[in-house]
Amino acid sequence: MKYECGLCGYIYDPATGDEEHGLAAGVAFEDLPDDWECPLCGAGKEEFKPAE
Repeated sequence: MKYECGLCGYIYDPATGDEEHGLAAGVAFEDLPDDWECPLCGAGKEEFKPAE
């Protein structure tokens, strides 16, 4: 499932991960570190909601 940042609209897609920040493809949103932040705006995981 993809998750969208409620502040800037960034979509976290587990199929692509966040390799720029050391997270390989295949990492589910729920498995991201608690201190992971949106790579665009710096929002915390609590700002993300499931993408439609």
